[in-house]
Parts: sequence; structure tokens; C-alpha cells
Amino acid sequence: MADMKHDSSTRSWNAMGEEWLTLAQTGESRMQFIMPHMLWYMGDVRGLRILDLGCGEGGYSRKLASAGADVTAVDCSEAAVAYACQQAQREGLAITCHVRNANDLFGLTDASFDVVLSSMMLMDVEDLAGTLAEAVRVLKPGGRMFVSMLHPCFDGNHESGIGRQGQGETREVVVKNYFEPREWDAPLPNGTTSVIWRHRTLSEYVKAFLAAGLILTDMHEPRATQEEADLFRSLTMIRRIPLFLYWELKKC
Repeated sequence: MADMKHDSSTRSWNAMGEEWLTLAQTGESRMQFIMPHMLWYMGDVRGLRILDLGCGEGGYSRKLASAGADVTAVDCSEAAVAYACQQAQREGLAITCHVRNANDLFGLTDASFDVVLSSMMLMDVEDLAGTLAEAVRVLKPGGRMFVSMLHPCFDGNHESGIGRQGQGETREVVVKNYFEPREWDAPLPNGTTSVIWRHRTLSEYVKAFLAAGLILTDMHEPRATQEEADLFRSLTMIRRIPLFLYWELKKC
């Protein structure tokens, strides 16, 4: 931890401590929708070297390693990385783990990964440009980056910008101001510890990708199936409104 660059993002997520480990593994949206859709989106990963950037408790890393990938897991949270390593060892999975700020992946070799996965973390980083620069640096030429994030058009839960109201089938997204607020503090759903939330527009993300040397090759707005909505009430709104946005990008 002493060697890691600190900023508001690293301080915020380290303050979460072990609370994130519980929330990550009990949240219906993450476990039943976000993660399955990303794993499907990534396709066959056998034999690929994958960097799980912002690995959290290591759920993706374990799934990818079990599917035959050579996985390196990185996160700024010391507690999350420790847990990810312990779980990998318990399951007999060879996953390399590092505590790093995403904008300074020291110790990781240039052009050494086939894929960089960034699931639900890119919108949280303070230094978006630096994070993308590091992702591109460690990607092989032609390597791919898969990103999932809260959909910038519907990323809500704050009062003055984009908010959510109602429950279940009648829940709605109300857009009061797409361009603001830029940053605010609030706990995660069902959480108690506040973290920093950040909002960036679609154009900001696209311009940042291009500036980093990434080409957009695909974009996906996953929609919950009727079966998913029937099983999990939290997914009902995603039958009508895309709350998550997936990107596939390629290093030039």
C-alpha cells in the first residue's frame, strides 16, 4: 500500500473495507445480471492473459480463471485484494494479485495482456485518462478492453441530476440535468459507508477512449429478459431502461 498512488478514489474504496465484500456478493444486479452478461460478452477466454482491473472481491477473476484464462487481479482496496487472493487459493486457482491505483500499474509489463476487463469501476476513478493510458500500455497490439459501467444517461440516485423513483414495475428514471452533478458522496445500495460517485457524459467517455488510443468495436445495452425480471424484482426496470452500458474496445 505504501507504494500505491493515492487519490480520492483509492481513499474512498479503502474506507469501504470489508463492507464491499458482502455487498458485491449479495447484490442481485451484480450477481444475476451484470456479471453474467459481461462473461457472455467476453466470450471464450481460454488461453488468454487477462487483467481484471478493479477486481474487487475477485468474482470475475475466479470465473475467468476457471474458464481457462491466465488472470491478474488488480484493485486499490487492500481488503478486497486480500480476499480475492484467499478465495483463489481456496479454489485452487492460480491468480496473480496486486494492490494498485488503476492509473499506475507499476510492475506490470508493457504489451503483456490480451484483454483488460474493467467492470463497474471506470466511472469511479478520479483519473480517467491515466487509467485508460495504463490499460492501453499493458495491452498487446490489437488487444481488447471490455468495460461495463452505470449507463451515463440513466446512472441516477442523486436528486439534482438523474434520479430514480418508484419501485418494481413502476420505477422510473427522472433526468433533471444530464450534465450535473459531476461528483457526490453516498453509500452503495444497502450499504452504510459513503463512497465517491462520479458522472461523466457519453461524449467524455468516447473522447477519452479515442485519446488513449482505443477504437470502439462494439457497444451493448443489456436488457433483462422477462424470466430474469420474474425471478429478481430488482431487474424489472431493466426490461424498460438500460441501467448499464458495455463497451468493447481495441488497442490501435
